[in-house]
Amino acid sequence: MTGKTAVVIGATGGIGGAMADILAQEDEYQQVIALSRGPESPVSLDITSEKSIICSAKWLQEQNISPYLVFVATGLLHEDDKGPEKSIRDLDADWILKNYQVNAIGPALIAKHFLPLMPKDQIIKFAAISARVGSISDNRLGGWYGYRAAKAALNMMVRNLSIEWYRKNKRSIIVTLHPGTVDTGLSKPFQSNVPPGKLFDTERAALQLLDVLDGLKPADSGKIFAWDGEEISP
Repeated sequence: MTGKTAVVIGATGGIGGAMADILAQEDEYQQVIALSRGPESPVSLDITSEKSIICSAKWLQEQNISPYLVFVATGLLHEDDKGPEKSIRDLDADWILKNYQVNAIGPALIAKHFLPLMPKDQIIKFAAISARVGSISDNRLGGWYGYRAAKAALNMMVRNLSIEWYRKNKRSIIVTLHPGTVDTGLSKPFQSNVPPGKLFDTERAALQLLDVLDGLKPADSGKIFAWDGEEISP
């Protein structure tokens, strides 16, 4: 045991829950704090509310918790009758705003309030779930306007964060991660098009992402990595 703490945000989701469980089983972190909106969370955290994020950060501070890893596993692709847009006819301002709020603004605000709690003289890791479809250079199919744009915005937010935080801690690693297609509610409506062997269960997905994180160095900060360790172009 090292005495280090990991914080997983979105721990009631498929990837977040699996990541919290796996981290708790390994020896690298003595303590794993699983945060979510659910009643089992030690303090309620709503990714869409900065007030909630501030309260969660304050709770960690009151517990004298200085996390070495913060993993943001939240995300939004569809909700009720809303989903990825197929064409410009489907564009809806409120839905685009919600995509940005959950997929980009929320993780950035987590960084705003949680990064200052992390050690300044040790290797720290801050990771947020992104998606390959957020890569502008990789976009050859179009569609999915709000989700693509929000994930691209998240990638830029993380790039900015990595540059700023390098000045405070040259050993910081701040990245976004593409988990592939994972068997969760988020991907359920789109799984029929997934090639054989490329639909990952949540435990495998979390293990793969943890392996990627374990292999990163401070020089990798600000980049986007896929589940297999491949760097994705912005």
